[in-house]
Amino acid sequence: MEIVYFTVVAIALYFAADFILRWLETAWGGALKNRSIVFFFILLVLAVVTFGAIRFIAGS
Repeated sequence: MEIVYFTVVAIALYFAADFILRWLETAWGGALKNRSIVFFFILLVLAVVTFGAIRFIAGS
């Protein structure tokens, strides 16, 4: 069942990272120079924190 949690959360994190990136670009006032790298790091941070929380809650 844990794999289902990870899959659903990964999809949600993708959209959350996209939302955060668009918000940052709006605050910055234009497109970021290395947009894909910024997106990667946002997604990486969200994934590490969230997947760690899932493992902690699931007890594995």
